[in-house]
Amino acid sequence: MIHHISFRVIVHSTEEKSKVIDALGLFLINSCGEKAPHSLVDVVNTIEAEGHYGNPITILSAQLTRKRDTMAFAEFVHSNMTSEDIETLRNEMPDRLDDEQAFHLRFDKQEAYMGHVKLISSSDAITAKVKIETYPKDREAAGKIVEELFG
Repeated sequence: MIHHISFRVIVHSTEEKSKVIDALGLFLINSCGEKAPHSLVDVVNTIEAEGHYGNPITILSAQLTRKRDTMAFAEFVHSNMTSEDIETLRNEMPDRLDDEQAFHLRFDKQEAYMGHVKLISSSDAITAKVKIETYPKDREAAGKIVEELFG
């Protein structure tokens, strides 16, 4: 099913890092159940970097690797998306699933901070890369898994 899920989000200098961590936490906390971290700072990796124009940015990342957590993420996202977002995923599934069988999602940071799951097309988003596992590697089978989980 799902091998792992990688999250990534950029905190711009105009944003409060704690709020962006909380927005990312919407997905992490609702995926980990009773094993949810007491402090997101313990599970979120932080890299201080420089943006394209020399502006300071912080890159936050996290990963879910336990099967229970990855499946909880899929269930949480599916049950909290609008019907329009589900339809968007159905229509864009072939484009969102790459040759390495990673399914790409982008969520609105501001909506996530408010506790809502909302797809967005902007690059200024919480990105989730859902690595689909099939043996042998089969993009069509991976597509069916994605449809089953998110569609």
